Formats: sequence, structure tokens, C-alpha cells
Amino acid sequence: MGGLTGPDEFGPGGRAASPLLAYAARLAGRKAPRICVLNTASGDDPAVYLRTYDLFAEIPGRVAHLQLFPMPNTADPEDLLLSQDVIFVGGGSVANMLAVWRVHGLDRIMRAAWQAGIVLSGVSAGAICWFAGGTTDSFGTDLQPFTDGLGLLSPSYCPHYDSEPRRRPLYQSLVASGTLPPGIACDDGAAAHYVDDDLAEIVADRPAARGYLVSRPDGASAAETAIDARALTGR
Repeated sequence: MGGLTGPDEFGPGGRAASPLLAYAARLAGRKAPRICVLNTASGDDPAVYLRTYDLFAEIPGRVAHLQLFPMPNTADPEDLLLSQDVIFVGGGSVANMLAVWRVHGLDRIMRAAWQAGIVLSGVSAGAICWFAGGTTDSFGTDLQPFTDGLGLLSPSYCPHYDSEPRRRPLYQSLVASGTLPPGIACDDGAAAHYVDDDLAEIVADRPAARGYLVSRPDGASAAETAIDARALTGR
């Protein structure tokens, strides 16, 4: 079982780095992996899907998508998702996305995909969702804790660690207070690769991007440990 999570925003006004997408596709171990994209977190905005397909155009593989608004675009979402090699989830509102996923049974399906060894990947909301929780703007302009992730990975996760000034202090305070379990944070341009329940490495498409372990060593405060990333230079 393996997965890749990364924090680059993937939606209106955002970007997703081709080296990180290509890395996720390579994890499947196939020449032309089957890749399914979900942009539930952005309300299945058609413009976001157009950009998604453009971003995957240079990556060998067969790309499909699952939309849930206004209704599923396939009669059997489970069959679609479990027939993939890679599932990629875009950014937006993680709270809204998981509420909709649960209505449609995708929480159960994603767990089955994880157990089947399908590569689960995503950015921003699409990264937080695999963990126990994280920091989110799903509830308004102020960042707040999100504690209802799928929990496929037991740590918490914080995206945009270097690009949004409130993320770092909020995440550390939430870990220190026990609101979120200890976890991992990533700068924009960095991604965390997990194999089963273990962090395998941090990869990045930007020279200064890093990952960070945020722990609670004394039960009352947070400690941050930087993790150097392996640079991804090609596709």
C-alpha cells in the first residue's frame, strides 16, 4: 500500500507541479497507469477538470474522473475507483468534500483502494483527507482545525506550511493542545510519500521545499523537526 500527498493548491488560481504528478504516476509501476481524478473539494468545477486534464496531458497514462455534482457521472463509482492505479484528489474544501464522499460511500471505497495498493494522492484538501485531520479554511476565512479525516494515515497533516503565515503557528498550537495528533507538514512544492503507515520520504520540485515532523514530546508543547526533501528534477 502506498500514497503520495502534497500541498500545492489545485483549483482556481492554483498550480500542481508536473514532477510531483509524474512521481505519483510512477509509483503505480506501470507504463501507462490508470489515473482517476476527483475534484469534489472544488464542487466539481468544470474549469478545474479542464486544467486537471491539461496538467496530466504530458504524463503517460489513461486519465478519467469521478464527479459527484450534481450526481455521479458513472453508475458504479466503486468499480471505477477500484479499477485505477492512481487516484488523485484536488484542493478546495476538505470538510465539504468528505461530507459528500460519505453520503456516496466513498469513505469505504477509498479504504478499500488503499488496502488494494492503489496509489492515493492529492494536494491541499486532497492531501489532508487521507489523514486524521489538519488545518483548513473550509469553515471560513480563518484557519481552523479539521478533525474528521478518513484516518487511513493516523497522523495529522498541514499543507501550505511556508506560504500561508497562519498555518505553521496554528498547526503547532493544535498539536500542542492535543486537538490534532502529531503529524507532518509540507512546504508548497513538497510532498510526503507514505508506504503503508510509514513515511518513506519527502520529495519536492522546488529547491527550498521541505517537510516537517511536528511532535508533542512533553505532552504540552509542539516540537518541529525539518526533513530534507529529495529533489525531483524531471518528469
